[in-house]
Amino acid sequence: MSTGHLHPGQHPVDDALVRRLVAGQFPRWAGLAVERFPSGGTVNGMYRLGDDMVVRLPLVKGGAEDVSMEREWLPRLAPLLATAIPEVLGAGEPAEGYPWPWSVYRWRGGENPEAGALSEPVPLAGDLAGFVAAMRSITLPGAPTAHRGGPLASLDADTRAAIEELRRIPQEDVDCDAVTAVWEDALRAPGWDGPPVWLHADLMPGNLLVAGGRLTSVIDFGCMGVGDPACDLFPAWNLLPADARQVFRDALGVDDATWNRGRGRTLSQALIALPYYRKTNRAMANNARHVIRAVLGEG
Repeated sequence: MSTGHLHPGQHPVDDALVRRLVAGQFPRWAGLAVERFPSGGTVNGMYRLGDDMVVRLPLVKGGAEDVSMEREWLPRLAPLLATAIPEVLGAGEPAEGYPWPWSVYRWRGGENPEAGALSEPVPLAGDLAGFVAAMRSITLPGAPTAHRGGPLASLDADTRAAIEELRRIPQEDVDCDAVTAVWEDALRAPGWDGPPVWLHADLMPGNLLVAGGRLTSVIDFGCMGVGDPACDLFPAWNLLPADARQVFRDALGVDDATWNRGRGRTLSQALIALPYYRKTNRAMANNARHVIRAVLGEG
């Protein structure tokens, strides 16, 4: 998390506020140490609470809806997944001038993987495919619609606007004609005509935890829901090298049209993120640059 403001309307949070919120609503944890946890996330602030917990507070109003959704669905998803996911231990409410619900979670150990620095990329690709396949197999009724889960064409205006913005930032050295061609090719791919499937819908490196190079946990389910299975192919380009990318694809049995849409979605997110975060969030901006290189490098 950047210490500066990432978004308009961002609410300030700090250690002192977290201590007051915890003491007021969870007095049994009032004496535990509170320390900001540096994160590349953009919607929530993260604070370690003692050794075994983490406090997660939305920084913007839109994140408050994610808190409520996680409280409802994470306990229902956890028994159906072999991979560890967040466990809500406390449901915080607005107080102390802080306007939105917030949560206390069990701390999940591990490190965020870094594109270009993976110690076990091929096994990790298998782990990620296993998680995605397990999500797709879930049949819980009443599922929300995933953020980013709709038709690819819904991203067209924002993607093209981002490309034009990048044309005006020559120091980023993005081949805007080439990314436009990839984007337009993705738009021509047939859309998903099967039933919507369960998705995490935000499989960024910052939402993955690894130990010894292997996946140990997937966190931040604020975008989850059902939709186009292409939405969970992001790691193919935002994390995995080419050989592991193919392992990931083969393990999931992805057809050409879905793969093309997945590449387009991942590229779209990167193109939009780069001009927005290039001065405020190094992790997001660097990963966006990596995605653009990876997509164009596929030829």
